[in-house]
Amino acid sequence: MALVTISDIRSAAGLIAPAAVRTPLLRFGDEGWDGTGGLWLKPESLQPVGAFKVRGAYHALARLPEDVRARGVVAYSSGNHAQAVAYAAKRFGVPATIVVPDTAPRVKVEATRALGAEVVLVPMALRESRAAELVASLGATLIPPFDHPDVIAGQGTVGLEVVADLPDVATVLVPVSGGGLLSGVATAVKALSPGTRVVGVEPELAGDAAASFRAGSLVRWPPADRARTIADGLRAEPSELTFAHIRAYVDDVLTVSEEEIAAAVGRLAREARLVVEPSGAVAFAAALRERPAGPTAVVLSGGNVDPEVFAELVRRDPSGADPRRG
Repeated sequence: MALVTISDIRSAAGLIAPAAVRTPLLRFGDEGWDGTGGLWLKPESLQPVGAFKVRGAYHALARLPEDVRARGVVAYSSGNHAQAVAYAAKRFGVPATIVVPDTAPRVKVEATRALGAEVVLVPMALRESRAAELVASLGATLIPPFDHPDVIAGQGTVGLEVVADLPDVATVLVPVSGGGLLSGVATAVKALSPGTRVVGVEPELAGDAAASFRAGSLVRWPPADRARTIADGLRAEPSELTFAHIRAYVDDVLTVSEEEIAAAVGRLAREARLVVEPSGAVAFAAALRERPAGPTAVVLSGGNVDPEVFAELVRRDPSGADPRRG
């Protein structure tokens, strides 16, 4: 199986420059946070659609021949990829139809529609099959959320930027679900800084990637099990393509509890002044628990969170407890 290369990622960086923000690295806490090199946050929540997904989606559309792109695109997504494809399609002036699970946060569904895409709501287990039907009936092109080299290469530009801004980075922590972001970041980081550890992080309640990493082969969890986590953007599972990248370049995959995720969202809001959704906060949750040695970069993958959920998480005290319960 051919893997994405650093050349692919560098090419993607040029193509996505008109549409994606080059997000900064922000120091969290003081220089002695971990006793060596500090903790740095990569806030992909600052992207035009509030998540890193714009990188891969825009790159995939940019790579399509113009006549193929003009026939429109279809995607399936829990929310952030939906918005990214809708945003990219709007910029290119082509139609987009997005299949979204009927459990997706309303804020993500409404944002996708606001970008001009047609949204089709289905049960989570039917997302891919319904998308395939639409591709056939519309003559459109499928833009998958992670299982495509162009999507992985676009997401990998996050890794390019991390190493450019923090050349001595010792550890990079990255959320993992379908694995497109982790695949791309790990490919870039290992090519530019082979000694840097790249670690994926996911919820315990959707810990299939960690189980697969330990087993050395894909371990499948039922959709109903993966749907239990508050991190709605991390309910997918790696593909053969993304898992091949993970096995080649990733050093470890960790899991965090629902309580750790909730506490991380609140702490990012209170101390870093960042709005981060639960899915985007898992890597930060792992950093708080693990305290990696050396300069550490944490990818905050998105900030599209339901306002009521966000308010509830921020109200909790730093220990993770809810002050309304006593």
